[in-house]
Amino acid sequence: MEKILIPTLILLCSIFTIIQPTSSQTTTPGFKCTTRGATCNSLIDYKLPNTTTLSSVRTLFQIKNLRTLLAANNLPLTTPQNQTYPASTTLKIPFPCSCTNNGTGISNHRPIYTVVPNDGLYHIAAEVFSRLVTFQQIQAVNNISNADEIEVGQKLWVPLPCSCDDVGGEKVVHYGYSVPTGSNVAGIVNQFNTTESVLLELNGLKDAKDLLADSVLDVPLKVCTTSVRNGSMDYPLLVPNGTYTLTANNCVRCQCNAANSWVLQCEPSGISLPNGPTCPSTQCAGTAFDLGNSTSDSNCNLSRCAYAGYNTNGTILTTLTQESTCPAGNNNNGSPSGNGSKGLRSSLALVASLIALHLLR
Repeated sequence: MEKILIPTLILLCSIFTIIQPTSSQTTTPGFKCTTRGATCNSLIDYKLPNTTTLSSVRTLFQIKNLRTLLAANNLPLTTPQNQTYPASTTLKIPFPCSCTNNGTGISNHRPIYTVVPNDGLYHIAAEVFSRLVTFQQIQAVNNISNADEIEVGQKLWVPLPCSCDDVGGEKVVHYGYSVPTGSNVAGIVNQFNTTESVLLELNGLKDAKDLLADSVLDVPLKVCTTSVRNGSMDYPLLVPNGTYTLTANNCVRCQCNAANSWVLQCEPSGISLPNGPTCPSTQCAGTAFDLGNSTSDSNCNLSRCAYAGYNTNGTILTTLTQESTCPAGNNNNGSPSGNGSKGLRSSLALVASLIALHLLR
């Protein structure tokens, strides 16, 4: 095997660069992940170091299916894998996360990077993986005794930071957000529907002023509510705002959009399955509704055929749900009976009549 020796001068320059306070290289390995042994799905930002295709990104991070990458970035399913994006474009990378014994979370033995000629650990961490990790972190998880010496063809596990912890008693998707220059905590809080106290605590920051540009921040993404049953093969189905997922063997597409009252919207994916099989029925039992179909009445009550999961034999489960679509402040006033202000006026009239009768006695 060819060995790569990093010249001393280059190594010293690399170390100097790493200790700059504006770099994410100063972050603690992994995010806090206290549920020992837990696994989950996470997201992290990847700023492209050069003009790159989706296929190259998928290969680098070992994403099994292009559709998974498309879904994380809310890109159309028809987007080709040779689609190119210019340098500095940021793509969200989906990956499996695992809680370690030391209370932090890192990617579950993915991605694996193969060393090529003229590689060095710092180059791999800072340039190939855009400072998502430090070279010391790669060195530690791969038990490399001498960071100055690696071999061409050597397989290196790159430990991306992540977490599987609930936040505020609720399940979330932890997102490694690459902080742009000029950002502040208040803006990030508003953008991602969280609070300053939560953001500071998760990231071990004492003050909002401690936020560093180019750091990788643990941002808990709220997920849409679902009707997926506990026994389903995809439970819990956690889909954050602005993304979608393919589930039930790619037969169902579920999208989260905060504008839809944070309720997961699922429908048949329309994807043709390999080897000729067709997707099972997605009709709500006892109705003429198919998955995703809905109807509403004059009282703002919406009936929807919602996705409820799938079982080991591939059967897709559905359920008929009831939702209120009344906007705040309309004539119904959100009244469960649908009478709204009319019902309130009737009640006030009744009270007035009772008072008048009492006074006449």
